[in-house]
Amino acid sequence: MTRRVSLRTLLDFAMDAAWRAGQLTLAYFQTDITVEWKNDNSPVTAADRGAEETLRRLIEERFPDHAVVGEEFGETTRDSEYCWIIDPIDGTRSFVRGVPLYGILIGLEIAKEAVLGVVYFPALREMVAAARGEGCRWNGRLAHVSSVASLDQALLLYTDAFEFVKQGHIRTWERLQAATHTQRSWGDCYGHCLVATGRAEVMLDPVLSVWDAAPLLPILQEAGGTFTDWSGTPTIYGASGVSTNGLILEPILQILSAPS
Repeated sequence: MTRRVSLRTLLDFAMDAAWRAGQLTLAYFQTDITVEWKNDNSPVTAADRGAEETLRRLIEERFPDHAVVGEEFGETTRDSEYCWIIDPIDGTRSFVRGVPLYGILIGLEIAKEAVLGVVYFPALREMVAAARGEGCRWNGRLAHVSSVASLDQALLLYTDAFEFVKQGHIRTWERLQAATHTQRSWGDCYGHCLVATGRAEVMLDPVLSVWDAAPLLPILQEAGGTFTDWSGTPTIYGASGVSTNGLILEPILQILSAPS
């Protein structure tokens, strides 16, 4: 039987594990690291694999009865109500270019509910962490979404503008640009955490894997905002992602649901 552990204990563990994996990535950061390409045309490096191996080892040592799902090494077959979902480097394209906007992602589901999230940016020395009922913290201090309530004053973030084109959302992208005040491609997990910490109002990802989304739902909710898929459902399994400060969620969803 899986032993019960407090969310505070689990969050402390996840923050420490993310920091340790992050230190490993820094040993490779801004070096001439070899890049391989996976079947989906996404890059992977020794840093990705090493960071996930570190996270898996730490989880196995501390919580041997917990399940794990990771981007690089798949899913354990262990049957547990506790499931760690990890992305060792979110933003590998940034990482291999020497750009510091990459993060270590750790999410935790308990009984199929996303209850904990940690995103650590090793090169920036920033950590955003949250657990259900514990609030969201940014480098230890409480974080909250912004109070901007008008879409025409909003800062819109995204990862790759061409992804809107590839997914058939070119008219949606044009409407979003026209409706918002400023648009910047501070993408991947960094953009979502900028929303959680009040530095932007909306972050959009047309395509997300579960390991990309797992920590974001609890982080955004505990910061007072929202994380949903493009249909407005709060889930980590929607294959897309929208982070908002909550105040502009409805007008964003209206644009997303309009005919493309």
